[in-house]
Amino acid sequence: MNKDKSEVKPTGAFLRPELVLPQLPLQNGFSVADFGAGSGYFTILMAQRVGPEGKIYAVDVLSEALEAVRSRAKMIGVANIETKRADLEVYGSTGIADGSIDMVLIANVLFQSQKKDEVLKEASRMLKTGGFLVLIDWHKENFPYSHGGWPFNEEDAKKFCEKAGMKFDKKIDAGAYHWGLIFKKQ
Repeated sequence: MNKDKSEVKPTGAFLRPELVLPQLPLQNGFSVADFGAGSGYFTILMAQRVGPEGKIYAVDVLSEALEAVRSRAKMIGVANIETKRADLEVYGSTGIADGSIDMVLIANVLFQSQKKDEVLKEASRMLKTGGFLVLIDWHKENFPYSHGGWPFNEEDAKKFCEKAGMKFDKKIDAGAYHWGLIFKKQ
C-alpha cells in the first residue's frame, strides 16, 4: 500500500467514473453537488452509490445538459437527482443551502472558468464542515483544447482551495489525462 498520499500512479485510462468513484468518500445517504454535471457523466453513478436516502444535485449552466440528466435518470429509474441551472461563477446561484452538502465534485470545469475562486467559494459555502471537495481536471501536457492558456493545475488548486477554507486530504487516480485531488472543509 502506498503510504505517500501525494503520489498516485495513473491507470492510463481516460477519465472513467467507474474507476474514479470507488476512490471517493461517497457513502449511502450522502448529499452531493455535481458542478458542471453536463449530461450526467458522474451524476447517475453517484446517485446509485448514495442510494435512495442520498441526493445528487446536478448543477450546470446549460438547460439542455440538465434535461439530458433528467431523461437518463428517468429512463433507468434513478429518482434521487435534482437538477439546478446555475452560473457557478456567481456566489449563491445554485440555491443549495449553506452547509448542507457532504461532497462537491468539480470535474473538468475549472480549466474553463474565468473566476475559479468564485466557483470554489460556492462549493465551500454549501459544504458541511468536514465535507469533501473533489477536483478533477486536465494535466497540462494532455490538454486537448486550445483556449489561449492551459488547464488549472494541482498547485493552483491547492492554493485556491486553502483560500476557500479547505485542506488538502489526498490525491486520487483520475487516469493518465487528468489529476484528481480531495480536500476537506475545515
